[in-house]
Amino acid sequence: MAFADNLPITESLGVFVGVTGLDWLTEGRAEPLNAALVALAAGTAIYVVRRWSRRRQKH
Repeated sequence: MAFADNLPITESLGVFVGVTGLDWLTEGRAEPLNAALVALAAGTAIYVVRRWSRRRQKH
């Protein structure tokens, strides 16, 4: 598999849209920087868990 196949782009985009939408609904305005930071953190966590689980399955 290529490196790009392991990146959680779709999941990160979903987190970004969800956080932005929640901010917009609750506060009446969206904060894209905060949503991007949360999406980046979630994407990183998903990537790390995927890598860890694949390495664990190989052993």
